[in-house]
Amino acid sequence: MSQELRNIPSTDKILSQSCVKRLCDLYSVSRVADVVRECLESIRSEVLAGGKMPIIEHICRRIEASAISRWNPWPIKVINGTGVIIHTNLGRSPLSLDAIRSANDASSGYSDLELDLNTGNRGSRQSKISLLINDLIGSESAIVVNNNAAAVLLGLAAIASEKEVIVSKSESVEIGGGFRIPEVLAQSNAILREVGTTNRTYKSDFQSAINDTTGGILSVHASNFKIVGFVNNPSISDLVSVGNENNVPVLHDIGSGCLLNAANHNLDPEPMPQDSIKAGVALCFFSGDKLLGGPQSGIIAGKKEYIDRVNAHPLARAFRIDKASLAALHTTLRHYIKGEALQKIPTWMMISELNENLRARAELIKSQVRRNLTIIDSQSTIGGGSLPGQTLLSTAICIRSESPDSLTNALRQSKNPVVARIENDRVIIDLRTVLPDEDHILTQTLLETVKT
Repeated sequence: MSQELRNIPSTDKILSQSCVKRLCDLYSVSRVADVVRECLESIRSEVLAGGKMPIIEHICRRIEASAISRWNPWPIKVINGTGVIIHTNLGRSPLSLDAIRSANDASSGYSDLELDLNTGNRGSRQSKISLLINDLIGSESAIVVNNNAAAVLLGLAAIASEKEVIVSKSESVEIGGGFRIPEVLAQSNAILREVGTTNRTYKSDFQSAINDTTGGILSVHASNFKIVGFVNNPSISDLVSVGNENNVPVLHDIGSGCLLNAANHNLDPEPMPQDSIKAGVALCFFSGDKLLGGPQSGIIAGKKEYIDRVNAHPLARAFRIDKASLAALHTTLRHYIKGEALQKIPTWMMISELNENLRARAELIKSQVRRNLTIIDSQSTIGGGSLPGQTLLSTAICIRSESPDSLTNALRQSKNPVVARIENDRVIIDLRTVLPDEDHILTQTLLETVKT
């Protein structure tokens, strides 16, 4: 054992190896030396535990892999072959090319982010985006923050701190990532008042719960699950009616930010912010990076008196959206204003794409790869907690392999990573979530990874 430990090379010896020298040229010698020492200490522990001493070439490869893992560019672009359109693990909605250019322009130099070019006076980063949102959904005012969880927390803190907020028991839920309505209410300093039962709540339940300490009524769209069967929940118009009768603001969290009618694309209707505003809610909360198809953001829209209170709350600065995301969101919203969302926003391009076009693309890829591929019907899902249970007919490339796990691993670790799914011991690449300009990259990756 002691002889094995003595055979562990010194830090200086490792630093003199050619592959490690290349790392030192890319990064500082001191940083690489830290990685070398860490690796050698790990090897020492392995040897003490009875492991075999690796040769110096293997040690260098471990150091190189560690440096790549730590310091290579990240995140890297991947091809989404899963068939899940809004894939949370893969960054949710991809941005339009115009939105990407806007984010780049806002980041690569100075901008009029908080300057009024007409007067030379200080402006607000919210003013332009607020007008755009108002034009789209009919709200009086709006504010954008860094995500929808922040939007809901900020809205509750500004409107109902130290007051009761009435929520249907069926909507006192967890919506992904540990985002639990009771905990959000607690963090906002509001007091949860549940009414109704898990499956049935009525307008009268809300009416009966209102008292002198009521600060608001909160309705939460159950975006990632469904309760079916013997169920009832009052409509948002019913809740607004109760709120108006008692001078209590109604807050509506609709989640996905769907500005287009999903029913036009063979999907169940999804709550739309323009409908909530038309119903008369005080505040409507929705995401910018789901069905809206923009960057990560949370939008609060509604009546000016309540938006003013949200703007004035100290948390508004803590949850402020950054300039690159704001620029990308502004351009994404302009796609809707210009009536070009289906042609420009990738999420809606995928949703609306005709299956015959997907099949034609799959046939072309198959003809170019010339491997043991088959083309099959598939089912794509929306994902991102939107439209649970809803699927779209799609087309996929199917690859049979002796080891599907090994093949999907090879695809993920290729030069241009492809994320596929395994179904019935087959590797499936769904073309609905592969962007058309990625077809040639997918073709090349299949040629490199799929054996004949």
